[in-house]
Amino acid sequence: MPKISSVAIISKPKISKAPEIVCGLLTWLTERGIRYRCDEQTAQYAGETTFFSRKDLPDQADLVIVLGGDGTLLSAARVIAGREIPLLAVNLGHLGFLTSITVDELYPELERALRGEARIGRRRLLDCELVRDNETIGRYSALNDVVITKSMLARMIDLDTYVDNHFVAAYKLDGLIISTPTGSTAYSLSAGGPVIFPSVAAVCITPICPHMLTNRPVIVPDSSVIQVLSHGEEGTYLTIDGQTGEPLFKGDRVVCRSSQNAVSLIRPPKLLFFDVLREKLKWGER
Repeated sequence: MPKISSVAIISKPKISKAPEIVCGLLTWLTERGIRYRCDEQTAQYAGETTFFSRKDLPDQADLVIVLGGDGTLLSAARVIAGREIPLLAVNLGHLGFLTSITVDELYPELERALRGEARIGRRRLLDCELVRDNETIGRYSALNDVVITKSMLARMIDLDTYVDNHFVAAYKLDGLIISTPTGSTAYSLSAGGPVIFPSVAAVCITPICPHMLTNRPVIVPDSSVIQVLSHGEEGTYLTIDGQTGEPLFKGDRVVCRSSQNAVSLIRPPKLLFFDVLREKLKWGER
C-alpha cells in the first residue's frame, strides 16, 4: 500500500452524529500533515466552504474515506472505478454489509493504513452496456448489481436471456438481477439468490417472482457475457446498484460482463466474511 499523504472524504447526508465525526477526523488528519479533500456534504458537516465534486474528489488522493452506509459506498465505488485507490468505509448507516468498519475502529484502521498494514479485499465490478438499435447508448459499472424490473403496477415483463450467445430462458417475471459476488448479499439475496464468497469468480442471474416457479437463480463464470433482450413496449427499467439507470424499450439489449476494474476495500483485520454473515444476517452462534 503506497504512502498516504492525501485523503478524499465522502459523507452521507442527514446523519446527526456526522459533524462531530467529520470535525474530529479533519483535525486528526491535519495533526499528521495529511491533506484532505471533501465532498460538499462533508464540507457542510465541517463548516467549510471549499469542496470538490464527487467526480473530481479522488484526484491526487491516496485514500478515500466513506462515512455512511452501503449506499454511500456504492456511489463512491463507481466514482473511483479504475483507480488504484483503497477505500475505507465507516458504517454510519444501518445494516452495513460493505461498510463493516465501525466509528470506534476508524482511527485504529487509519493508523494501520498509514503504516501500510491495512487488510485489503479486491471486489470486481460488473460492466453494463445498454444497446438500442445496434448502438450503445449507455455504459455503467456496478459493484452490487444490474437490475431490470417492471416500473408499472402489477404487470410482468418479458425478457430473453443469453449467456455467451447460448439461450437461457424466455422469462416472464417481475424483474431480473445480475449480481456480482459482492452483490449476492444485497437485492439478489432478498429475491432468493445464493450467498457467494467474495473471491469466487462468478456472476449470479436471479429472477424476481418468475411466472414459472422452476426458474431459479443461475451462477455462471465471470468470463461470461450475459445479454438480456427486453420485449416490453414500456414499463421496464434498468437500475445500476439501485441508484442510477433509465427506462428500457422494446428491442433494447442489456449486455453485462465482469469488469477489468475492481474496488480495493479496507477490511477489519479480524472480521472475516462469515463473521459478517453471522453479525448482519443473525446466523446462529456456536
